[in-house]
Amino acid sequence: MEISPWSLPFNLFFTSMLIAVVLAADPYSKALLSLKSQIIDGSNSLDDWKVPPGETPSGKVHACSWSGVKCNKNSTIVVVLNLCMKNLAGELLGNQLSVFTELVELNISQNAFSGELPVEIFNLSKLTTLDISGNNFSGRFPNGITGLKKLVVLDALSNSFSGPLPVEVTGLESLKVLNLAGSYFDGEIPSSYGSFKSLEYLHLAGNSLTGKIPPELGKLKTVTHMEIGYNFYEGSIPWQLSNMTDLQYLDIAGANLSGSISKQLCNLTKLESLFLFRNQLMGSIPWEFSQMVSLINLDLSDNLISGPIPESFGELKKLKLLSLMFNEMNGTVPDTIAELPSMETLFIWNNFFTGSLPENLGRHSRLRWLDVSNNSFIGSIPPGVCAGGKLFKLMLFSNNFTGNLSALSNCSSLVRIRVEDNSFSGEIPLNFSHLHGIRYIDLSGNRFTGGIPADISKALKLQYFSVSNNPELGGTIPWKTWSLPFLQNFSASFCNISGNLPPFRSCKSLVVVELQKNTISGSIPNSISNCQSLEIINLARNHLSDHIPKELASLPSLGVVDLSHNDFSGSIPAEFGKSSSLVLLNVSFNDISGTIPSHKLLQSMGSSAYAGNPKLCGAPLQSCSTAIDGKKLRLILLISAGVVILIAATVSWLIRLRKGSKGQWKMNSFIGLPQFTANDVLRSFNATGSMEELPPFSGAFCKAVLPTGITVLVKKLEWEPKRVKIASEFITQLGNSRHMNLIRLLGFCYNNQLTYLLYDCLPNGNLAEKLRMQRDWGMKCRIIIGIAKGLCFLHHDCNPAIPHGDLKSSNVMFDDNFEPRLADFGFKHLIQLIKGTVPATSSTLGTGEFNDAIKDELYKDIYDFGELILEILTNGKVIKGGASIQSKPKDVVLREMYDENEAGSTNSLQEDEMKQVVDVALLCTKSRAVDRPSIEDALKLLSGLKANGK
Repeated sequence: MEISPWSLPFNLFFTSMLIAVVLAADPYSKALLSLKSQIIDGSNSLDDWKVPPGETPSGKVHACSWSGVKCNKNSTIVVVLNLCMKNLAGELLGNQLSVFTELVELNISQNAFSGELPVEIFNLSKLTTLDISGNNFSGRFPNGITGLKKLVVLDALSNSFSGPLPVEVTGLESLKVLNLAGSYFDGEIPSSYGSFKSLEYLHLAGNSLTGKIPPELGKLKTVTHMEIGYNFYEGSIPWQLSNMTDLQYLDIAGANLSGSISKQLCNLTKLESLFLFRNQLMGSIPWEFSQMVSLINLDLSDNLISGPIPESFGELKKLKLLSLMFNEMNGTVPDTIAELPSMETLFIWNNFFTGSLPENLGRHSRLRWLDVSNNSFIGSIPPGVCAGGKLFKLMLFSNNFTGNLSALSNCSSLVRIRVEDNSFSGEIPLNFSHLHGIRYIDLSGNRFTGGIPADISKALKLQYFSVSNNPELGGTIPWKTWSLPFLQNFSASFCNISGNLPPFRSCKSLVVVELQKNTISGSIPNSISNCQSLEIINLARNHLSDHIPKELASLPSLGVVDLSHNDFSGSIPAEFGKSSSLVLLNVSFNDISGTIPSHKLLQSMGSSAYAGNPKLCGAPLQSCSTAIDGKKLRLILLISAGVVILIAATVSWLIRLRKGSKGQWKMNSFIGLPQFTANDVLRSFNATGSMEELPPFSGAFCKAVLPTGITVLVKKLEWEPKRVKIASEFITQLGNSRHMNLIRLLGFCYNNQLTYLLYDCLPNGNLAEKLRMQRDWGMKCRIIIGIAKGLCFLHHDCNPAIPHGDLKSSNVMFDDNFEPRLADFGFKHLIQLIKGTVPATSSTLGTGEFNDAIKDELYKDIYDFGELILEILTNGKVIKGGASIQSKPKDVVLREMYDENEAGSTNSLQEDEMKQVVDVALLCTKSRAVDRPSIEDALKLLSGLKANGK
């Protein structure tokens, strides 16, 4: 059959005409197709929004069969438009909305719509539900919402609205739900917000609201749920809120509230959840709180509350959560707390509590999480603490507890145990065959005896184990310890452990082994080659012997090796010199012989790394040349000394004559830099041709290649002669500060007017350059923990402490293994020393003035660390986000972080870890410096992350 050449265009024209006719009779479908053409449909969620060709008008709406569209029973009127979570974006113009006169529900939540909210929405007079939450609508909330007389639910959570809160909403007499949280609304809460007649749910948290909380809110007799925290109010909690007699949920956390807690709040007898944490509330907890008998969750943490826990709390029979951590409370924990039948979570850490824990704690409830760390508790662990069979986290560290751990012997639900820094004694009674889920155990800093339990190999999920600093522990390392499939950290230093090291059979996850200061003998098993993830091994001060295995030296991730003060013999494996990850090697005080392998890396470790080995020679120790007899040696030395003195005097005179007031150039080298002369270094600078242009004090670097081919980064500083001594002393302290997460300061070349600081040149750039790169969660954890470890070393292992002073993403460098290293640490303080803005003599380093200045800088480092965490979690999208995170509800912050890191319900471990990291960021970015944790405490809080090595 022959097809006419004009039949195809005619068919297309005819089809188009049919569709036009259909749409003319179906304005709903036409409007929705117009809407579809104006927005961005990133996931093709609206693919089924189309009119099939060939259909004729039937009086029904085609759109009734489309996704997100619901119609009446006759399919003639659209009554619901639900486009929730369709991955839609763009601006809504609103010109299509006029036809939806019968619409009762409009839901466009959890998309990425932006621009201003179209006022045409307010013409949909039959709307009962308007949900625009989880978008990016901006500008002021538009006028005209009073046109929605029947509106029951207005949900605008998590947008970018600004300006004052809309007052017009108070005219919506049917409104039951008002959610304006998570935007940038500012100004005061209008007092007219107390005039709602039917409101049941009010959520204004996470904005930039200021002023006092209006007492008129107390007139909201129908409200059952109110969240108004994470803003910047002033003053105290109005007592009038106690008139909200139907209130069941009240959250005013993170709101800058001050003053005392009104005892009149006890009138809220229907209240189930009260969250007032992260404020500046003072005084004691009112005894009358016991009248709130419906209370399930009470969180008053992170305030300035003092006094004891009221004994009357024993009346709160429904209480599940009691959080009083980070306050200034004292006294003992009342026995009545142990009688609460519903208690699941008790957080009272970081206070000044004393006495013993209640004898019956845990016996009458299903206690799940107990944290009493950082107090002054004494006595033993309550014998029934695990009686409920649900306890999974037990935190007792940094107290004065005594007795044994018998209460935990068969506590099979435990996942985490931290009892370090107490005075526990006796044998470790943990029955590992019953601890099926245990992941983290820290028993360090106690007085345990009887050795490590032999059945530790049955704790198949164990990741972190530390018994360090139990000097009477004794025993041996159980034979199958290294075979634990998830074990990352094993620390048992200073425990009087003897015997041999077990074979390293299946140690694929092992990252840290710390066994220093014991009496372990025998050799290092060659099977250590199986530990491909090992980064730190410290076996110092034992009785190990035989040769150092090349299998150890060949491990790809090894960064720190300390084998000092043992009885090792033989030579140093050349494989150490080929390592791309090695930062520190210490084999001093052994019986090692031969020549130190001639690799730059090994020679850079400095002579202290090899001292105490009389049979060992080669750089950086003495030369391995043929020995000379005593008389000849003395003669040669005398002649040499005379020649050296003569040459030195001549050169000194020439240099002084040539350089005048600038003084002689001097070179001070640290571990990692061969002993170059100042002239060697200066000649290298001249070869670059750019050193003179390098601005002093700028923080800018310039590269230089030294005579042996070592490439270094150079910083230039100018100083006055009177500042040379104090500044060079501090530079020496910086140079001797060595850690695998710090960039190495190799040396400095100086005279009376200038100094050049020489740093390691790292090959992989800095964090600021790589923040926009999507990284998996494990890598982000590794970066965060690496930064924390470097900072912790500066703050807690250096004496005096060294503030970083300028912690930011561009000062986090990456080495060959992409391990983060902090650069520019101490540089700010060095500039202050040079410019004379801090005391300029070494005798003042211990004064209160200096210590106060250092203390402020340490606190600032903690804050900067918190902001850096946010920058990493958001792939560089949130910079300097400390204030903003404090002003948002925690659930909003977590949801943003989950979305940014693609953490879903299928990965609960990642969500838990992300929550843990966000908690640390929140703590570190507190507005009051004294409320921030030390970096050591922050690192402890991060210690359970899967990427953690220590």
